[in-house]
Amino acid sequence: MSRHQQLALTDDLTIYHALDQKNALLDALAMCDVLELDLARVGEMDTAGLQLLVLLKKEAALAGKEVRFSAHSPAVRSVIELCNMAAEFGDPLLIPAQD
Repeated sequence: MSRHQQLALTDDLTIYHALDQKNALLDALAMCDVLELDLARVGEMDTAGLQLLVLLKKEAALAGKEVRFSAHSPAVRSVIELCNMAAEFGDPLLIPAQD
């Protein structure tokens, strides 16, 4: 088992993709101790996507693992901020200079 795996999400985090993404991300989490998700290319996110990110954090904690989110896209930042969930994730929400 690899200790650290980094994945870049390229699909939107929406209800239309959530089930497929859930299965793929839980499988990825099962294969490592630390899963880092690069969210820079997520163009759209809704509350189903937010629930998926919360689920990943909880499943990792239950398994003694860690999930990290990085390079939050504007769409991801917007939903996290709208739902006032930034503190729940514990990952820094960095705003790129161009924003």
